[in-house]
Amino acid sequence: MKDWLIALLGSTAGLTAYGLVFVILLAAGFGLPLPEDIPLVMGGVLVHRGQANLWVMIAIGYLGIIIGDSIMFSLGRRFQGRVPGLLKRIITPERRQRVEELFKKHGEKIVMIARFLPGVRTVTYFTAGSVGMSYAKFMIYDSIAALASAPIFVVLGYYFGADIDSLLARIAHGERNVIIALVVIVIVGVLINRWRARRDAPPPSDPPPKAS
Repeated sequence: MKDWLIALLGSTAGLTAYGLVFVILLAAGFGLPLPEDIPLVMGGVLVHRGQANLWVMIAIGYLGIIIGDSIMFSLGRRFQGRVPGLLKRIITPERRQRVEELFKKHGEKIVMIARFLPGVRTVTYFTAGSVGMSYAKFMIYDSIAALASAPIFVVLGYYFGADIDSLLARIAHGERNVIIALVVIVIVGVLINRWRARRDAPPPSDPPPKAS
């Protein structure tokens, strides 16, 4: 899949390149087994080769991510607890239960973390819509994560496009480190919130004296 995408995108330029990057990112948002980093990096490589514009490619990458995620969020809002037939293989009851538990433990910030977790990304955005998360909050968290991935991957492809395989290997390693760091940050945040809640909780009142 990786080699096929690299060859496919590497042979495009201009509007065709922008359209193909957008479509691939949109399809990845629907849960298809397509890596999100490769079209973004290859978009940067095309800029490096003079076949695309840097700022246009960054905008296309961002929009492809956000629109795909927003559609999945809207489907979750539309169907509530019911999963459309085409998505049942991706959004399984087991995955939904896992994501709902993550929502309960970590709150809506899980939307940001899901950007770097391909296995649960689609399920998370669908669940965000079905559990009643406001679209404004979803856009804020999702945009923060998208702005931490789309421009960075495109720029990396632009500057280091001469050695794609080495670059993709480093990105994969870096993504693992990002995931670990995010998980640690969430756990620390949860522990701090619990400590603050206990600290600020009013002391237990003494029981009323027994009537004599």
